[in-house]
Amino acid sequence: MTRKPPADTPTDPPSDAPPKPHRDDRLLSITELAYELGITARAIRFYESKGLLEPQRAGANRVYSYRDRARMMIILRGKRLGFSLAQVKDYLDLYDADPTHKDQLVLLLRNTWQRIDDLEQQRRDLELTLDELHEMEEQTLEAMREAGIEPPARQQGD
Repeated sequence: MTRKPPADTPTDPPSDAPPKPHRDDRLLSITELAYELGITARAIRFYESKGLLEPQRAGANRVYSYRDRARMMIILRGKRLGFSLAQVKDYLDLYDADPTHKDQLVLLLRNTWQRIDDLEQQRRDLELTLDELHEMEEQTLEAMREAGIEPPARQQGD
């Protein structure tokens, strides 16, 4: 006679039961992926059209793995940091081509250095422009004072 465990005792599923999917095994619809990433399905289709994603198909529907989700996160981060889509694609293409990831990491570092240099130059250019605008502001205020014109109050956005 076999004893049944108490109702609150966990039991293993029968051996013929399908395994529970791990989070990494779950496939996402385009709507689910878009929602998780805070973007539109149209944006995902755009990146597909550029060859950055190649989703699986379940009938006529696109389905995305967690690998696809990770690729999208890299794409969105690259976009946010100002990398070109070509640079992001080159980086992603090296993932499968180089099991050591050495080439991928070297490419990432070189692109990062270039982006830092570009942004530092933009910051210098912006600082020069701001300095010139502040000088123009002072000259204009001085000309208004000399002409007896009351300058308007500065408002946010002016």
